[in-house]
Order: sequence, then C-alpha cells, then structure tokens
Amino acid sequence: MELFKAIVESLSDGVYFVDQERRIIFWNKAAEEISGYSAAEVMGSHCYHNILTHIDARGKNLCQEGCPLSKTLSDGRFRQEEIYLHHKDGHRVPVSTRVTPVRDDEGRIVGAVEVFVDNSPREAIATRIRELEALALIDPVTRLANRRYLERELDRFLREMVRRRLGVGILFLHVDAYERIRAEHGTDAGKRILRVVAETFVRNARPFDLFGHWEEGLFVGFIRNVHSHALFNIAENMRMLVEKSFFLEGDTLVHSTLSIGATMLHPEDTAEAALGRARRLMEESRHAKGNRVTIDLKVVPVA
Repeated sequence: MELFKAIVESLSDGVYFVDQERRIIFWNKAAEEISGYSAAEVMGSHCYHNILTHIDARGKNLCQEGCPLSKTLSDGRFRQEEIYLHHKDGHRVPVSTRVTPVRDDEGRIVGAVEVFVDNSPREAIATRIRELEALALIDPVTRLANRRYLERELDRFLREMVRRRLGVGILFLHVDAYERIRAEHGTDAGKRILRVVAETFVRNARPFDLFGHWEEGLFVGFIRNVHSHALFNIAENMRMLVEKSFFLEGDTLVHSTLSIGATMLHPEDTAEAALGRARRLMEESRHAKGNRVTIDLKVVPVA
C-alpha cells in the first residue's frame, strides 16, 4: 500500500479518490499543484463543495448536473472529458480528466478515481513572462504584458497582417465588477479579481495569442490567424470562463463578468483606429448590462 501511494504521489498528473458519497479520501501532490488546494484542505470534503466545481465548454456546472464521477459511481463505466476546474486562486484551468470506478473484492463499486492533466500552455507562459520581465514590459499586478508592450506589438501585428494576409483580431475587455469589488472589499480584492481574469486568459489562450493589462479594469487581447466567427468564439469562451470563476473573501463569494468588444484588424487601420473601434464595441457591451461580446462583423479578406 505504501509503495502504491509513493507511485501515485510521484505522478505529474493530478489524482484523487472519492468514496460512494463523493467524499475525497486521497489527493496527490500533483492535484495540489494543479488546483492550488492542499490535501489538508480537501480531505474529507465532498468534491462538489466549492473545490473543483467542474464546468464544461458551455459553462454548465457538472457538480450539479452531469458529474462524470457521479455517473461512474452509478454505472461503473470509464469516462474521459475535456473540462475546466476551479483553481483555489479563482481562475479556471483547462484539464483532461479520466474517471475509473474502484471495486472491492466482490466487484461492488466502492468509489472512483479521477486523473486530471493540466492543458494550459505552461512552457509558453513561462517563456513569455521571462522575456517580458527582462524587458521591463510586464504589469506587476497581473503578470501580463503591460500597455507599452501591447502598443508596440499592435504595430507589429498590423504589419504582419498586411505582409502575410493573416487574419488578426482585437479584443477589448472590461472587468464589469472591478469598481464595485474595490469599493465593497478593498484594494487587495480589486487586485485579486484582476489576477483571476488575467490567469484565465493565460491558462486558456492559444500560445501564439497575446493578452495584456491596458489599465485598471481593462485588458486587451491580440488574436492571430482567425476570422470573425472564430474571434467571436474565442471571446465568448473567455467571457464564459470568467463568469464561472470566483474566489472567497471571508464568507463572501466574489466574482465578475466581462464586457468585450471584438473586431478584426482592417487593412486600412492605424493602431489608434483599431483600438478605438474595439473599445467602442466594448462600451456597447457595457451599456447592454455587461457580460456579453459585441463584435464588428465586417468581412476582412485574409487570402
């Protein structure tokens, strides 16, 4: 038994066991690293009690409906899913999960084991952070690219679009509850919600896309090699993931939504024109009560 535990603890995949009541009875070191929750914090708790709170690609809370663990405990079938778990810091982490039943000597189901793998582009993230730190182009609160770097990169993206006929999109993103969270919970909570949003972008963006912190409560994203519909889908995915992210401030659950403006770069654009258009679209989302994506659907030829 001790050898088995040592082997499971050495894995780079997160592993946890639950009993028939979905009570967590084992939580390995990789599960701690991926989720941010220590074994001491979760052992004995039910997995659906504000711990991982899995959601699917549509934002459905699987702990309340459609939980793979619950289904496997009922029917004994192996399951594999691509989902998002809730990190202790508040953001969402994309993971691949595999769920297998645990049976006793008589073949009765007595629990289940879930193995999960972090699908974040971790190496690309670490490399980009090191590069930005070396050039003093990183925002100290969010650990994303700062405004100076974003402005510089937009000029490069414009040249690349013209030279390579590559579709490039811009997202302008407003954290809807930022001012309210600061007023109700203080400056530190305001910084924390910014970090939750930033980490959601980092964990779920494609490695060759770029997100940065523009100013307090505002982010900008440059999305490469897309058309309008793909840009909308990327923006909508980020909107959903932030809506489903949260952290606890004392006993209070703190979360926000995003108002997003999305537009493709146009061949005749200047940097100021493109950013201005994206920002106006973001303001349309804000005026429509937030938590939505407004996109400019002008067709831009890329071939």
